[in-house]
Amino acid sequence: MLHGIIPPLVTPFHADESLDLPGLKKHIDFLLGHGVHGIFVLGTTGEFYALDEAEKQAVVATTMSHVAGRAPVYVGTGAETTREVVRLTKMAEKEGAAGVSVITPYFLKPTQAELIEHFRRVSDATTKDVVLYNNPATCGGLSIEPDTVAKLAEVRNIVGIKDSSGDLQNTIEIIRRVPAETFSVLNGRDTLIAAALEFGAKGAIPASCNIAPELCVGIYESFVRGERSAAKQYQSRLHPIRTALSLGTGNGAIKEAMALLGRPAGPNRMPISPLSDDKRAKLKAILDAAGVTG
Repeated sequence: MLHGIIPPLVTPFHADESLDLPGLKKHIDFLLGHGVHGIFVLGTTGEFYALDEAEKQAVVATTMSHVAGRAPVYVGTGAETTREVVRLTKMAEKEGAAGVSVITPYFLKPTQAELIEHFRRVSDATTKDVVLYNNPATCGGLSIEPDTVAKLAEVRNIVGIKDSSGDLQNTIEIIRRVPAETFSVLNGRDTLIAAALEFGAKGAIPASCNIAPELCVGIYESFVRGERSAAKQYQSRLHPIRTALSLGTGNGAIKEAMALLGRPAGPNRMPISPLSDDKRAKLKAILDAAGVTG
């Protein structure tokens, strides 16, 4: 069953913004070495929107061959049309992924009925697991409503949802409406991992895991051992790191933080620009205070 800490990996680039596949392998090893429970490529954090189809396939193929069964691999196959999502999903299945994560269309604003049909057609096109991805902030306010999630949870291979709404009430309502035995609700707002676990979430897909996997894994592992106080302490340390990501455009601050920690993953693709010196200094101070700079 879908569970644990499954980081949405950054996609490393060279200075000229070309793919850095050796860098991707190195980052995978780093995260697996810190005990993550899965690997997720081509998510929002992985700049899926900035990669062409050949690059996406290269990322997936490299990930599959390098992970080599050490953990389940999930692939973001979200796109604006159902047709394109199906095509990307078939690619991920052919490469051997355990499942796919599908964000809602981010330019259109489909109705809930249209979303149900969209996700059902994707699930019909694959034998692999399908994970819904709810992120209204990046999709023009469009949210997969709890009632819609409950209906989709009845579909054979729709096995979970990443809820990045940041609305704990929404996450709890989804948890209340779906069968816990067959459907996993994963938190997508890094500041709420411990809280979501308390209410029945099965794990999280935290972008900040690229920066501090020891904190993200610490929250989850402490919680499942019943060590609530330790989980809260890890969450408290992670909180300012996640909020500091607002210093950059999109996911820009994640790669900046990784560089500050001696694990550079190259630039983001333009138009995302590097942080200014003063913002980089603020980010460094936050990482230092969180105790992740070693």
